[in-house]
Amino acid sequence: MMIFEPFFVAIVIGVIILLVTWWFKKINLPLFVRIVPGVLTVIVAIILFYIGFVNIRGFEGAAYGFLSVFLICFGILSFIMAKKPSKAR
Repeated sequence: MMIFEPFFVAIVIGVIILLVTWWFKKINLPLFVRIVPGVLTVIVAIILFYIGFVNIRGFEGAAYGFLSVFLICFGILSFIMAKKPSKAR
């Protein structure tokens, strides 16, 4: 049961990140701007993992670890989505 709450929080945040990345791609912004949401997501995930592992520890820290793993997955998806060339119209 403990894994579902961080997973659902990561789903909500991840969908927002993917929508922002898709929107940046749709309005044809440069690649640097399109990868910013993915970079920020990965940075936040690393910080959350560090806080959960070093400061909190235990089962509560493991929830932060699960959240960070799922956020890193969404960050990687955002990178892939941003780098994929858009279709010509």
